[in-house]
Amino acid sequence: MTGIRTYQNLRGLVTRLRDDLNDKELVLLYAYNRTGKTRLSMDFKNRGKRNNGGKPDTLYFNAFTEDLFTWENDLENDAARGLQVNQNSKFFDGFTNLGLEPTIDEYLSRYADFGFDFEYKEVQQGNETFTKPHFVKFSKDGQENIKISRGEESLFIWCIFMAICERVLDGQESYQWVKYIYIDDPVSSLDDNNAISVACDLAKLLRRATNRKNDDGTLNPMKIVVSSHHSLFYNVMCNEIGRAKDNEPKVRHKRYFLHRPNSENRYTLRATEDTPYFHHVATLAELQRAANPDGGTLYTFHFNALRSIMEKTAAFFGHADISFCLKAIDDDENSALFNRALNLLSHGKYAIHEPTPMGEDNQDLFRQILRAFITSFQFYLPEILSDNTRRATP
Repeated sequence: MTGIRTYQNLRGLVTRLRDDLNDKELVLLYAYNRTGKTRLSMDFKNRGKRNNGGKPDTLYFNAFTEDLFTWENDLENDAARGLQVNQNSKFFDGFTNLGLEPTIDEYLSRYADFGFDFEYKEVQQGNETFTKPHFVKFSKDGQENIKISRGEESLFIWCIFMAICERVLDGQESYQWVKYIYIDDPVSSLDDNNAISVACDLAKLLRRATNRKNDDGTLNPMKIVVSSHHSLFYNVMCNEIGRAKDNEPKVRHKRYFLHRPNSENRYTLRATEDTPYFHHVATLAELQRAANPDGGTLYTFHFNALRSIMEKTAAFFGHADISFCLKAIDDDENSALFNRALNLLSHGKYAIHEPTPMGEDNQDLFRQILRAFITSFQFYLPEILSDNTRRATP
């Protein structure tokens, strides 16, 4: 782990990412939920507009992009259901003339088994008139106007984005304004199988993007940031991008862990070139900080986080559940107590936005389990903690 930098606000982080992209073609960014990852992506996109007189320079995907589509359920007649498209977005500028539907269908067929049909309308933008998609209907097994699931909707919109990226890389005139591509959590509503599929397809597209050439053969790579809180997706991306491919140049990229200590308005960006699994031990470091009696605060949801890390550790060693970790803890006297505590206290419905402090007895128990787990598996925890905090940790 190298390159730890601290920023007082997101503005400095955006400057750092844009500077990195002058040297590298790709940045992979991992962050926990509620860290500020989405705000960072929005600020990156808005920075481009501010620097270009209000004109965008970033093709952007996240929940904001998904908001360009809204459901029309036709509750009154129960006849016409589908996605209403925000025609005013530049996202759809070249949609009609570039024949995107076959490319969308090619991607979608890898993930799902439903069909789609676009309806188009003309829209006036300034002195120009564009024909843009207005409404999308879905079908399956001969049934028309079906309602697709939230996950299927996310996949469909993702396929639209990937199809547009294809045209960007082809150098199509409608998307000449794109200098950066920023992708923030494309798998938030997907199961693990589809998350892996999306990651593999995206990695293939990014290889093409970072090795793009002009007509004269000179390199003209697209600059890209991919951020996620989804650990499986992030790991697949790191592995796919980091793996050497026959007859393809290596992808020059950076990997970062975005962290916000104590939920303050201060951010750290840590290079994690050594391993894509850094965030697992980073979570343990976070739990250790929270368990510190001198300044830390334990909440009930911390049992959930500890159990999750134990499950990942057990899976890494090829075991089915956390009983493997508990057996490895050299504490026969308390192993049954630890098991009961993790099973009971990690299944409560704990509110993240209104966290409940942990009771004193449970705090002592949590510290015992955490200490025994870290010691038994000899985790080397990253420098998320200050030296003073590290020395004071139980």
